[in-house]
Amino acid sequence: MLHAVLNLHVTSASAKLGPNTMQNPSTRFPLSRRSLLAVGGAVFFATPGLFAEQLQSTPPLTEGPFYPDKMPLDQDNDLIVINDSTTPAVGQITHLTGRVLTPSGSPVRNATIEIWQCDANAVYLHSRDSNGKKKQQDPNFQGFGRFETGSTGEYRFRTIKPVEYPGRPAPHIHIIVKQNDRKLLTTQLMIRGYAGNARDGVFRRVTDPAKRELLVADFNPIPESKLDELACRFDVVLGRTPDDSEKQRG
Repeated sequence: MLHAVLNLHVTSASAKLGPNTMQNPSTRFPLSRRSLLAVGGAVFFATPGLFAEQLQSTPPLTEGPFYPDKMPLDQDNDLIVINDSTTPAVGQITHLTGRVLTPSGSPVRNATIEIWQCDANAVYLHSRDSNGKKKQQDPNFQGFGRFETGSTGEYRFRTIKPVEYPGRPAPHIHIIVKQNDRKLLTTQLMIRGYAGNARDGVFRRVTDPAKRELLVADFNPIPESKLDELACRFDVVLGRTPDDSEKQRG
């Protein structure tokens, strides 16, 4: 299936990711990141209209209660380092990339994709969760990031591999896609093959195995990375109508 999550082996990258990297990658990326784009070029710049069949839309999932109630000062696509700090977040660095597509396979440009997740100690960037966990909260994890897609629909983040959260045995990353302040999709990304998925109440709401496959991705080790980094590719296929945001909450 052409829209399936694609595994991507990339080289190590450690510099801060700017919000316009895809528009001018030669100036925003050191050599290793330019190599990343070269390796994935066949995927990133696929010609729209090559899909013989309509792509299956990424299923919506609940937004959950911990979308940040107070946004961090730094809201870029690098969740590992906050502003100019030299201290990285705790956790296994993960390079999350993908494209935002229509069911016909055309890229969705000028879409804002937001992600948020708990830190390595299972604390969200939300007062209802963090107020009683200040000692265990990682102050170096941004917790939330956003990226605006360009002409190819491509997005990229540097974050940590998601971990389990109390009551949620499936590690996950929350995702919202917006365009012109219009919410197009709210969903979650899980780790393919993770044992806790089968016990996770949110994941189990999706009863169709084929649709469950559209919510999971591989987190693959990056060859020769000295930091034990991972690469994950997750393409988001939008449906024909925007989300009903009220139905997505809960």
